[in-house]
Amino acid sequence: MTSETRPVFFISDGTGLTAEGLGQALLSQFDTIPFEKTTLPYIDSVEKAKKAAIEINAAGIECGTKPIVFDTIVNQEVRDVLANCDGFLVDIFQTFLKPLERELGKGSSYSVGMSHAVAPDGQYARRIDAINFALDNDDGARIRYYDQADLILVGVSRSGKTPTSIYLAMQYGLNIANYPLTEDDLNDDQLPDSLRKHKSKLFGLTIDPARLQTIREMRRPDSRYASLKQCQYEVNEVEALYRRHAISFLSTTERSVEEISARILQVTGKRRSLS
Repeated sequence: MTSETRPVFFISDGTGLTAEGLGQALLSQFDTIPFEKTTLPYIDSVEKAKKAAIEINAAGIECGTKPIVFDTIVNQEVRDVLANCDGFLVDIFQTFLKPLERELGKGSSYSVGMSHAVAPDGQYARRIDAINFALDNDDGARIRYYDQADLILVGVSRSGKTPTSIYLAMQYGLNIANYPLTEDDLNDDQLPDSLRKHKSKLFGLTIDPARLQTIREMRRPDSRYASLKQCQYEVNEVEALYRRHAISFLSTTERSVEEISARILQVTGKRRSLS
């Protein structure tokens, strides 16, 4: 950790997803500051909170600056322990729940884990089914179920298809398949037969060739597959293919999987309600 790096902690009595999500959204507005991020989930006792406070204080001493702490703790005793640490606390629940309580004229239940509770209407099962669909239809493994897909992500190898597919399944319950466009596919002006009849479901991903080379080098060092020349060729050809067949696409180069997914939903209008 450099002296310019600001330590950040996401602390929760549950999985930490809420603290991470809101915290990351706020931190993204300060893109010139390097952050060292740590998530501490299931801090649901005073003892665990004391250990978390020690870790926060140690990070502050190491970097010489006050750590930022985003928390979604509902237990008052646990929160009191964290309140005494040497961090700058952003209490997400208190920040948002108190004004809501005043507006709604009713107190919150303050239930641990309620933000990720399984609803009785089957949304949890729908997400699980969608995740299984994404895994079963990953990387062109199966094509006979494409008629059941909400979207089919296409792109060259290592352009971000799999993580985006799984995120869209997990967060939105969408059935997402993905298909890798290989060099053989790119040498042909036409879409592969397995994709042609599902063209309306296709969405393309692309990536900066230099970034693609870095990713591929980690998988197959010093290979033709990972060479900059090959990456440039594939990216140029796949983008030409998208334009030729009027397939919407976006670059994943400097975007998180959350932003990629949000852009895809915005462009396609696809959104399966989970409420």
